[in-house]
Amino acid sequence: MTPKQERFCEEYLVDLNATQAAIRTGYSEQTAKEQGCQLLTKLNIQERIAGLQKERSERTQITVDRVVEELKYIGLANIKNYVDAATKGFVTFKDIDEISEEDARAIESIKADYKDGKIEFKLHSKTRALEMLGRHLAMFTDKLEHGGKFEAVIISDKFLPKDNGTEPE
Repeated sequence: MTPKQERFCEEYLVDLNATQAAIRTGYSEQTAKEQGCQLLTKLNIQERIAGLQKERSERTQITVDRVVEELKYIGLANIKNYVDAATKGFVTFKDIDEISEEDARAIESIKADYKDGKIEFKLHSKTRALEMLGRHLAMFTDKLEHGGKFEAVIISDKFLPKDNGTEPE
């Protein structure tokens, strides 16, 4: 592998965009799309990218399972796990130390206005997390896939021989 190909592999991991990786590697902007595509078809490039991804996963301890687990905490978060009481239109939140580690992962932000005594509490988007989990589990498809045999039979009397044995019209 050439040094330029090695650099392409490293740059590809930045955003998984072959065109941009080729540009950052030094290929011309006019040919970057073609160069990036060609590089990704080479077996040694594919193997190197896979190796770099594995190294990064081990180094950062970020795995598919861990990402899915984090999305699970967000997608299945329940507001009742954050609230102490709700009476007469007022809500009191649990102390942060009372919230479990798993539930804390679903919190996007907490803002406190000490003058007014107001607290703004926001969880990450459940809808987005569930959508991402659904896509990971292939629950949603944009196209119809058909795995079995499909036979179409069209019947028309125009193509059947006439009773007198002549050819069809």
